[in-house]
Amino acid sequence: MVDDPDKKIIGLLQDDMPMDPRPFAIMADQVGITEEQFLSRVKSMVDSGIIRRLGATLHHQKAGFSANAMVAWIVPDSKVEEAGRIMAGFREVSHCYQRVTQGDWKYNVYTMIHGNSRDECREIARRISKNTGINEYAVLFSEKEFKKTSMEYF
Repeated sequence: MVDDPDKKIIGLLQDDMPMDPRPFAIMADQVGITEEQFLSRVKSMVDSGIIRRLGATLHHQKAGFSANAMVAWIVPDSKVEEAGRIMAGFREVSHCYQRVTQGDWKYNVYTMIHGNSRDECREIARRISKNTGINEYAVLFSEKEFKKTSMEYF
């Protein structure tokens, strides 16, 4: 059962996060609980299935990045976990996920990287490639940032 504090937490999580090193502390204050209580309640809702997915959207232009690229990687299934951990460990990577391949499109792992130029994004991809040993990849640049929205429940 979802009580009033949990409804407030869900409402805050579905909105933009505060631009602060400790966004959960700010949200906890808005609910009237401690940061530890806030995080404990979120974990409990995740564990019970009330919250199935937490996602964050980076508005890269607002964050000061002038370039970003989706890098599509061909990663052997046996190396997906290890390579994914390494890729996600780069501070310039905001998203890292695996997808099922489709037809002739053999890319199965994707990273969203952010930089100050297209050349910097390409260099980040080269560093990721060197660190993972994954050499088959395509760098796909964003041309336009579309409006990003999330589901609203409360």
